[in-house]
Amino acid sequence: MSIRFDAADAHWRVAPLPGFSAAQKDWLTRGGSLTAHLRTLGAVAVRVTRESIALPWADEAAALGVAPRAPVWVREVVLSVDGVPFVAAHSVTPRAASVGVWQATRRLRTRPLAELLYSDSSVARSSLVSRRVGARHPLYRLAAPEIDGMRPHALVARRSVFERHGAPLMVTECMLPALWAHLASASSSRGAGEADGSGDGASTAHASHTTSPRIREHGRALDHTASRAHPAPRPSDQRSR
Repeated sequence: MSIRFDAADAHWRVAPLPGFSAAQKDWLTRGGSLTAHLRTLGAVAVRVTRESIALPWADEAAALGVAPRAPVWVREVVLSVDGVPFVAAHSVTPRAASVGVWQATRRLRTRPLAELLYSDSSVARSSLVSRRVGARHPLYRLAAPEIDGMRPHALVARRSVFERHGAPLMVTECMLPALWAHLASASSSRGAGEADGSGDGASTAHASHTTSPRIREHGRALDHTASRAHPAPRPSDQRSR
């Protein structure tokens, strides 16, 4: 399904920056539901921090095909895993679409947006794009209160545009330092377990599940949103699962 909206610009790039870690490249390019990927790490909770009519950010208007001062519907949430904030998310759609094609976004409350996006075959998705965001970007200011401890110079974020019946909905997801710390700790623990032979089958299976590529979206593979950190599984591998 083709889509006429594009989230990329001079700063938001389809190919992750070379300086990103392997874990960052993986999570920035994973297709499908980010909420589902987070659930492989623990219990996910959604906390709504803002729902309102506002103006689009400077780097959102062009991607949405609206004027810089055109009103939009904004929904901002924090996704926590086992009580720790891992992602700050910001979704935006033209105001007219929020009472039309995308009106269900106004009734989500604490349900994840993924429940709408991945249960409707009429929804198409643009390529995922990513970048670093510094303190002057509004996304950094959105995420900063959720950071425990020293705030980094920049954060890593990704975004894409979903289209339904010609109306766009942009979703931007900012990964918080706690996510990378959790992944690094889990990787270190697995490495230690393998080194001393204490790793068991269950932990090995969990590690495989959390690091394998995700290429399913609406039940079909989409290369432009697949994880680029790992090769795509071969048909023989899929039959053996």
